Amino acid sequence: MGYPMARHLLEAGHEVALWTHSAAKARELAAKGKGTACATPKEVAQRADFICYCVGNDAMARAITIGKDGLIEGLRPNSVTVDCSTISPAQSIEIGAMFAAKGAHFLDAPITGSKAGAEGGTLTFMVGGEQAAFDRFKPYFEAMGKRMFYCGAAGQGLHAKLTLNLVMAGVLQAFSEGLVLAVKNGINAEMMFEILDSTAGKSALISAKSPSILKRDFSTKFSIKWMHKDVGLALDSAQEQGVPLPLTSLTHQMFQAAISEGYGELDMCSTIQVMERWAGIQVKKN
Repeated sequence: MGYPMARHLLEAGHEVALWTHSAAKARELAAKGKGTACATPKEVAQRADFICYCVGNDAMARAITIGKDGLIEGLRPNSVTVDCSTISPAQSIEIGAMFAAKGAHFLDAPITGSKAGAEGGTLTFMVGGEQAAFDRFKPYFEAMGKRMFYCGAAGQGLHAKLTLNLVMAGVLQAFSEGLVLAVKNGINAEMMFEILDSTAGKSALISAKSPSILKRDFSTKFSIKWMHKDVGLALDSAQEQGVPLPLTSLTHQMFQAAISEGYGELDMCSTIQVMERWAGIQVKKN
């Protein structure tokens, strides 16, 4: 996700300090515009007033921000750092407080749109933190995406993103169950999708994922393991708030079943393969 996002900033004419675990990638991207490959996140922070990163989980976020040679060691006063990862809201708020103690600003701004959105510059950002910092960073959001929602105080962007992924995971599980049942009963899978797509059962997520399922193409746009992680974070939030989420708990277990069967690195729509194995059928084109 980070590579095409940074590329859009370069294409917009910005000077961009670049760091990634693969130094060759940073050098390659730097050559596409006014880019500078950096040795550490600390060096990025030393060079930039506006910083953006996207990583996979809490541990990665802590390493890049407050770990050895992390961003916090090189922060410029009044700089704005934006975390586009989907991590624990509590962890994000803690990191943000540490940045504030250094005189810098921090926004949680998780994204949706998957790889296609990052490549096409059509991502959606859900942002939490200071309104003034959000306003200052807006030109850079606009270079990388099409829609921005300012959700409120620190952590609120993440709460919005976890809600989104909770709903998407539930929709995907319901679709998997329905299509497997339909095919088991002899209904043509393509026709069943057409019925759903032309009635109140229509879903943008299902419209996007059905062609891949029917072609048996589970190449990764957003993996099962990352959706499982996000649904787990939503359940953690629900426990903190005393809110029961019975369907989400079961969906989380279904994603775990898919991981246990070896599908964790595949696209999240491949969870249907668990249901298919149980039913002894495949949902595919005839």
